[in-house]
This record gives sequence, structure tokens and C-alpha cells, in this order.
Amino acid sequence: MDTVSTVPAKKPLAGARTRHYLSYARSLLFTNNLIYLYTAVCGTASLGGSLFDAHGRWQHGCARAWSRAILATGGIRVRVEGLESLDPHATAIFCVNHQSAMDIPVLFVNLPVQFRFVAKRSLFHLPFLGWHLRRSGHIPVDRGRPRQSLKSLEQAAERIRAGSSVVLFPEGHRSRDGQMLPFKTGSFHLAILAGVPIVPITLNGTRQVLKPDTYHVRSGQTEMIVHRPIPTSGLTPKDADALCERVRAQIASRFVPAHD
Repeated sequence: MDTVSTVPAKKPLAGARTRHYLSYARSLLFTNNLIYLYTAVCGTASLGGSLFDAHGRWQHGCARAWSRAILATGGIRVRVEGLESLDPHATAIFCVNHQSAMDIPVLFVNLPVQFRFVAKRSLFHLPFLGWHLRRSGHIPVDRGRPRQSLKSLEQAAERIRAGSSVVLFPEGHRSRDGQMLPFKTGSFHLAILAGVPIVPITLNGTRQVLKPDTYHVRSGQTEMIVHRPIPTSGLTPKDADALCERVRAQIASRFVPAHD
């Protein structure tokens, strides 16, 4: 009587491992070096142009060019959904889940509005990066010290009310396990202080093309889903927790957790 071997074939596994090593080598030797080049060229152009553009539009254009080059070099495709619900002329706060450093190029290329990031103040003291953040009009906030934090939120809200749309990552930092982290309520206190709508955005697939704490840029498909704006007019600071839960639920409704 003939028997059928139950030993799994090893060739597909070996082939996948080979493709992984080749992809990693391509990233280290080719993709990352080009990204460093794009960063130097576009960063220099951005800083130089900031001498003539006090509003940050030139700098935003440089950031978009930098981002397009990164996505093209990495072979990263983006499917975009929901832009029809977005008013490109209205000031808004865009709340986005944060899975990867690749989230930033995806947003710069595919979000068709002028926007600035709200970032922790310590980043603004770093050489080159800090200069770029300041000259581009990005907004610093303090974290960890209640009095300074409240003052910086009020200053940021004033900038937003004056017409600066901003992008926030309410998780506070990139997820390390592919799941969506709890949201920090400070982002929603800022939205209530500013009195402008929140636009939730769900990003999927960015972790698969660049995991946190690695240099392995992979080609692949990502997606950006823009949800309908959530108004904040009439809300008070007491409503921040409920607003936080509402925005998180909207983003989570289309979020696909990553599995390593």
C-alpha cells in the first residue's frame, strides 16, 4: 500500500526567505541611500526657500516632492477613499492612526490641503530638523508639564483658528505591535479650544512597507481612508473624552491590524 508523505515542502519557505533577504539588501543599498539624498536635497531647498516664503507653502511643496520621490522609489502604492467629503478650503484638524514613519509621506502626497504637524517641542531644538519645523510653520506643544502644556495648547489653538489646518497622531507615537493604541485626550482638548472640525483618517498597510525601528522599505499597497468631518463647535473641555472615543471609533471602523 502506498503512503503519502506528510512532510511539508521546503522550497516555498526557502524562496520566501530568499526574497526577503533580496528585498532587505535592495532597501539598504539602494532605497535608503536615495531617501537620504532626497532628504538632503529637499531639506536644503525647503530651508532656502523659507527665506522668501513666510507662510510655509514653498516648504510644504518641498515636503510633497520629497514624499512623492520616497513612495515612487519604494514602490509604495496608495489607494485613497473619501476625499469627496473633504472641503480643501476649510480649516480642520486631521486625526490619523500612526503605524509607521511611512505615514508622513503618504499624507503629504495624498491629502490635498496645506497642513502643518503638531509635534513635541523637543523636536524643534534638534539641528536641521528643528530648523525645518520652525521655518515650515509646524506647531510645537509641550508634553508632561501641565502648566506649559496648557499654554502651548492655547497657542496652537490660536494658530489653528487663524487658518492653519494641522495633522495630529493622537496615539502619541507609532504602534510597535500593529494594533491601534489608546488615544491621548490632549489632541481633543486642542480641537475643542480651536473650535474647528476633526477629520478622522485611517491608514492601513504602512507598517507592512516600513516597520517601526527598521530600515527595510518594502514595496506594497497601502490605503488612506478619509472619514466625514466631526464638528466641535459648542463643545466644552468636559466633552474631550467623549470626542476622543468618537474619533477613535471612526478610525477603528476601517482599521486593519497588522500581523507580523
